[in-house]
Parts: sequence; structure tokens; C-alpha cells
Amino acid sequence: MPAETIMRGGEQRGAGFGLRPLAPEIGVEITGLDLSLPLAPEAFAGVEAAFVKNSVLLARGQTLSEDAQVAFAIQFGALAQNVNRHGGESQRHPATMLISNVREDGKLIGALPDGEMLFHSDQCYVETPCMAAMLYGMEIPSHGGETIFANMHRAFETLPEDLRRAVEGRKAMNIFEYADAGGYGAAAIDLFKELPAGSRHYAHPIVRTHPVTGRKALYVNRGMTLFIEGMERTASDALLRRIFDHQEQPAFQYSHVWRRGDLIMWDNRCTLHARADFPGDQRRMLRRVTLLGQKPV
Repeated sequence: MPAETIMRGGEQRGAGFGLRPLAPEIGVEITGLDLSLPLAPEAFAGVEAAFVKNSVLLARGQTLSEDAQVAFAIQFGALAQNVNRHGGESQRHPATMLISNVREDGKLIGALPDGEMLFHSDQCYVETPCMAAMLYGMEIPSHGGETIFANMHRAFETLPEDLRRAVEGRKAMNIFEYADAGGYGAAAIDLFKELPAGSRHYAHPIVRTHPVTGRKALYVNRGMTLFIEGMERTASDALLRRIFDHQEQPAFQYSHVWRRGDLIMWDNRCTLHARADFPGDQRRMLRRVTLLGQKPV
């Protein structure tokens, strides 16, 4: 699909930029910008508007140091400190995390190294989850490892009326239990009879309101949501399974096939993301930066 030019005459060396939709319900690719260079105020305003409107923003062919990635991210707001750090990460900034299966001297140099991940929302298990996150692709395997994004505005807006009534005003408990093998211990929700000692967990509204647009979005996920507060466990499990199946419909999704030099940013307030499996004997390395958010309401 041809790029739709939404602005011309940006200050970054006179370059304009264009937008190309990634999927019918979510995501846009931005073209014509070098994100390692400062953006003029009007250029950034256009980028920010595209991000808020489309929830996922992609820029290909970028060359970004850690400092350059942080400098781009901080234009959107204050950076968030990672609440979980793993392996031998050497990032200088507390908002960055290396996502990698690479090992040096037998030790992982990053986090979340192997295998697929269920749909989840970053940091939904703390009081103030991050507003957004961005990943920059540095080493990419020959196949697999796609990141799949899903639009939770559309998931809420198409929610069957009986489900909407059932979740109105309710909160759900979210939990993070990291397994060394690279998976989420909370993924198999039926295994939990009580919250594990020392786990990170927090209850948030099942439906949250976007602080910028005012749109409502579903805010539960198969990877980290454990139960609905105030409901009998069997009923809670059954209701959550229906919601998970609804929100993971392909119609709401964009599946990103990574290339080296890709920078992809998602609005953590209104999207879910998952990861497909990839060859464990091939190197994969991406750098993540997170931005400070607000308590969901």
C-alpha cells in the first residue's frame, strides 16, 4: 500500500515523513525519518499523533545506539525504571533492558531469552505499569520470533454485551512469575491456588480508560491475569477464558516479522503483545526501553 504523506517540511534535514498502515485495526509504519537525529517539534507532534491513533509505531532501517534510543523515547515522556532485571545486562540506563538468548561465558547477557510468550501487557502486575515500550532489533534469527500485537480498544468495543455487563466495575489480579527458562510461571492460570510468596502482583480494572483519548480498553491478558476479584474461582476462570479468546482474535492483530534495524513502539495502555517461538540455536538480541505510565483507571 502506498505511503500516505501526512506532513511535509519537517526540520530534520528538510525531510517529510509518511505513514503506512500495518494492519486493518492496529499499527502504522513511519517512513522518511532517521530517529537517531533530533526531531523538530512539528515533526515529533506528527509522530506522537500517529502513535496515539494507531497504538503501534514501526520505523525500519534505523541505526540506534542505546543513548539514541533513549533520546528518542524520552520525547514521549519520563522513562520508567525496569521492575525486573535478569542475566548480565550491561545497559547504562535503568529504563533499558536487553532481550536476548545470547550467552557469554555460559551466562545470559539479557532477559526473556527463549521460546514463545503468551499475550500480556508489560508491568500489569505493579501499581503503575509503563505507558509504552519500544524494542530495537539488533540480531534477528532467520525465522520465527515474531511479535504479535493486539488492539484492546477494539476488543472492548466489540465485546459481547453479556461479557461487558459481567466485567463492569470489576478488577482482576495480575502476577509476574519469571522462570529461568524464559517463560512466565503465571501462564497456566489453573495451577495457582494462592499467590506465591514474594511474587509481584497487583489488581487493576478489567476495563481501563486511555488518559489521552478517553477510549476504553480491555486490561486483562492470558499471560499474567490470574483471577477476577470477588468471584468464585470456577466462574472467574470461565469468564477470563471467554475474554482471552475474544481479545486474541486475529482481526485485532498485527504480527511483526523482525528485521535488523527495526524500531517498534507500542502503547502499553491499550495493546497486548505476544512472541512466537524461534530457533534456540540462533542469536536473538533486542533492546527495550520503557516509559513511565499512570495507575490504570
